[in-house]
This record gives sequence, C-alpha cells and structure tokens, in this order.
Amino acid sequence: MKFLRGALKSNKDHHSVNISDLLIVVPVFAQCMDVFSYIIPFFQSFSEARGAAASVLRLIDEENNVDVNETEVWKEDTESIYNINGDIEFDNVNFIYPSRKDAPVLRNLSLIARADQTTALVGSSGCGKSTCLSLFLRYYESSSGQITIDGRLITDYNVQQLRQNIGVVSQEPILFDISIYENIRLDKKYETIVGERGIQLSGGEKQRIALSHAFVKQPTFLLLDEATSALDNISEKIVQEALDRACKDRTTIVIAHRLTTIQNAHQIYVLDNGSVIEQGTHGTLMAKEGGKYQSMVKCQQMGRTDDDKIDIMSMQKRTEDDEKSIIERTRFLSDCQTVDANKQSSKPFKQRFVSLRLLSMNSRKWITILIGCIACLLNGAAQPMFALLLAKIVDVSDPLV
Repeated sequence: MKFLRGALKSNKDHHSVNISDLLIVVPVFAQCMDVFSYIIPFFQSFSEARGAAASVLRLIDEENNVDVNETEVWKEDTESIYNINGDIEFDNVNFIYPSRKDAPVLRNLSLIARADQTTALVGSSGCGKSTCLSLFLRYYESSSGQITIDGRLITDYNVQQLRQNIGVVSQEPILFDISIYENIRLDKKYETIVGERGIQLSGGEKQRIALSHAFVKQPTFLLLDEATSALDNISEKIVQEALDRACKDRTTIVIAHRLTTIQNAHQIYVLDNGSVIEQGTHGTLMAKEGGKYQSMVKCQQMGRTDDDKIDIMSMQKRTEDDEKSIIERTRFLSDCQTVDANKQSSKPFKQRFVSLRLLSMNSRKWITILIGCIACLLNGAAQPMFALLLAKIVDVSDPLV
C-alpha cells in the first residue's frame, strides 16, 4: 500500500483513490493470488507424467531396421498382402535376445508349418517355442536365417497388414478395461466390464474371451501359445473340440505343454535347446522308443489320473454349492417380490434423475448436507465481506490524495 501511495503521489494526473477502495481491492486481489497456489501441485503431476512417457516416446521415435521399404511393397502388392497364405518356413534361423547376448535362444532352427494344417511345437520351458511365434509376428528380427510365407520373406510384407492376417492367443491374454462385447466385437451384447487387464475374470474366462476374439477376426494364420493352460480338464476337452473344428482349413501353429491337446496335429516338432530334435505325427513319435516326446507323454499320463479324480470331486462340490445357491436365491426372491413390485413404477424416474435419487437415499442427512452447503457459501464470501465491511468503517476518512 505504501508503494502504491507513493506511485500515486508521483503522478500529477492520477485519479483520487479512497482508502476504502484499497481495502476492497487488496484482499480480493490477495484471494485471487491464493487460487494460483492450488495450481502448483499439478506441476509435479505433469513432471511425473513426462518422465513416465519418456520411454514410450523413445520407443515411438525409434527407427525400424528393415531391409525393404515396406510402404513401397504395400503399394505395389496390396492384393497379395490381403490374401497372405502358404507354408510358413523357418530356414536355419538363429536368434539372440538383445538383453541376453551371451545366451542364444534358437540355433539353426528349421521347420515347416504347412498351409491349412496344424503344426505343434513342444518341449521344455525355455527351448524357444514362444520365440518362434515372436519372430513370425516380427516383434524381433532373426540374427540369421530366413522366415518365409509361401517362399516370400516376411520382411517383404507390411507389418500392419501381416499382423491383420494373424490371430494370436497367448498363455496370459491381456484384455482391455472395457466390456466383453468390446473385447470380442460380437453381434450380441455382453456388457460385463472385465476390469483392468481382465482382473475381474478368472484365467480360464480370459482365455476363452481371447479365443473368441481370435476366431471372430477370421485370421489366415492362427498362433496358439498355451491357449488352454488355464482351463480345468473338463473345460479343456470342450474347448479343444471347438478348437479342432475352428482350425480346419487354417494354418495353425500350436505351443502346448499338455500333449493331449495336440494329438490330432498334422506335424509335431520337439524342440530342445533352440533346435529341432524330433518331428512327426503323434503316432510316429509315440512309436519311437526312448524318444523325448514319448517320455514326455508318459510322464503326463502318470499325473493325469490324479488330476481327473480331483476334477470330479471339484465338480461334485460345485454342483452342491450351485443347488444351495439356487435355493437361497429362490427364497430371497419370494420374500422381496412384493417390495420389488411397488418399486417398479418409480424405477424409470430414479434412473433418469440420478441426483434426486441420491438425495432421496440420503434423506436422513438433509440437515447435515444443508449446513455443509451454507458453511461453504459463508467460507467463500468471508474475504469479500470482510473487505467490504472494513472499507465502510474507514470510508469516513478523506481521500489519500
């Protein structure tokens, strides 16, 4: 105020200012400046968001190391890209993950997945089965060797159009935090919200939704990476029968630990330490005494008997629980039928006016809500009222100049 008074006195052409005017303006100005103090915490949020997005932006700006101009290939051969089909061949493929350069994953891997047939990849964990699918999807580029579709390198295809012809179901499918309808894109409405990453669904339910999504897409190539691993034995049999029907006339590559799911595969490759050690049908591999595949099947058959007993017991318990639940729900519905009938007439009104519905639910607390609203109003008007009253008190004085 002293600086303002000095500035006004130094200016001969100034307008007269009363102290009451200053007492009104200064508190209001101070309150306005106080509002800006609430903005400061948001700068921290902006900084954290910028730091979190740095790695994503770096990945977006990363240049693709491709040998062929995919855009030109796409323009020249659009029809063939939309109708990709043929044998998938891995020819002496070697691969090392960039983060583990001292540990080769694939060593001179060679295999063929025939068109419109089912090819299975089996082996112990870490033998390179999932890596083969990642290379075919072009998540990585092979260190050496070639991957072709009907004799044409996959690097000759546009990545986006190539992946549009591929349906993938992984061991741990990721779902978006939207409804089942939006995750699958079916004609019927399944409006259940699945939660972030499908947290509200079990592993088996997520896999079945992911399978539905893959088949609705009608892909030319189907990649199944442990697609039924989260299902119990009874559900697995039902889903496997549907898979066998859906995989007909479609090039399919299956990765499986449960070897009973690939008995009908046209060709089975047994991988070990990044290379193929056995190949053939289920019958030919089982006839090979002392073979890796035969030993794996026998080990799983020994443990499967106990699993079947556990599944039967769990199904019986589940049936009893369902019967009890139905009885309890029937009793509850009969008790509440009259109340529901009375409430039915007011239901559309309540759905339309949500605010009124909330107020009616809190009718016992109306006095508390009213007092809170009045208190908020008084708190907001305190500073302006104080400035106005103080200005009126000192308004009897003469102008400053």
